[in-house]
Amino acid sequence: MTAGTTGAASRTRTATAQDRRLEALAEAALRFREHVPTIGTWGRRLAGVLRGGGRLLACGNGGSAAEAQHLTAELVGRFEDERRPLSAIPLHCDTSSVTAIGNDYGPADMFARQVQAHGRPGDVLMCLSTSGRSPNVVAAAHRARHLGITAWAITGPGPNALAGACDDAITVEAAATSTVQEIHLAAIHLLCGVIDDVLGVRP
Repeated sequence: MTAGTTGAASRTRTATAQDRRLEALAEAALRFREHVPTIGTWGRRLAGVLRGGGRLLACGNGGSAAEAQHLTAELVGRFEDERRPLSAIPLHCDTSSVTAIGNDYGPADMFARQVQAHGRPGDVLMCLSTSGRSPNVVAAAHRARHLGITAWAITGPGPNALAGACDDAITVEAAATSTVQEIHLAAIHLLCGVIDDVLGVRP
């Protein structure tokens, strides 16, 4: 096989792998459509909480921490058009608190203790996890519900521990973690769109 033929075969394999990823994403997105009514319910509920001076807390690990921070940034900043800033805190971002809590109380309590510090009855905690098994996120959900804070989860395939620990959950049925994360981002954008619609914001 010549070098040129080898290169063409490699490009074909890469294209095929990329096609499979896109097909998996498209299939997961179509399955996710069944959760759109839940996104609408959550968005309307959260818009009322934020309009009334309440707060959203969000937590996750790794890529899910990035998704949590993306969500809070859309609310504190803006999504697609101008509106007043809304109160939203990503719980992984205060590195001094996270490391102090992890050191003094253990990593499983790093989010739960912040939920207790920052949350008030009627607030909302958004829990993100591709596995649905992260002990620190599950602990945060339990603490939230104990304190009268509504806990919602967006996870990977269910059933899982986090979905069971929350008041409501959306599970994304996809084999690859990367595909789950991509659908989580779509869910976040859909949620922000509903919030802006309820608040009367139009792009």
